[in-house]
Amino acid sequence: MMVILACAGITPAQAGDVTGLRGGVPLDGAERSPELTKWMPDSHALPRAYLQQPPLVPHQIESYKIDMRQNKCMTCHSWSKAKETRATKISLTHFRNRFGSEMSDVSPQRYFCTQCHVPQKDAPPLVENTFKPVEAIK
Repeated sequence: MMVILACAGITPAQAGDVTGLRGGVPLDGAERSPELTKWMPDSHALPRAYLQQPPLVPHQIESYKIDMRQNKCMTCHSWSKAKETRATKISLTHFRNRFGSEMSDVSPQRYFCTQCHVPQKDAPPLVENTFKPVEAIK
């Protein structure tokens, strides 16, 4: 523990003042179960808060399977299905590999959608947040 604090440039006295999201409950201590929250109801595209922000998922995806053989997101968001399902098409950027070359299918680096795109929950923030969207987005 002392080595970690020293590497981070924190003195033991400063570390004593830090309160984690668990409050004062030690890792091996009993803690109450977290409150269950609901997924936000399905909606249209959600607003973005900053430039280059990946679009947020405006529906629940809890049962969606995304693995090496299948990607549930593509049943609606692929270019061949988007018009029929009235879903947003995946971006052309998802068809470029790491070297910038155009591919005929989704790049392996962009295949696992939930690395960047996340659904929203109706939950209070874990920590105080004063973030405001950039002016260019408004």
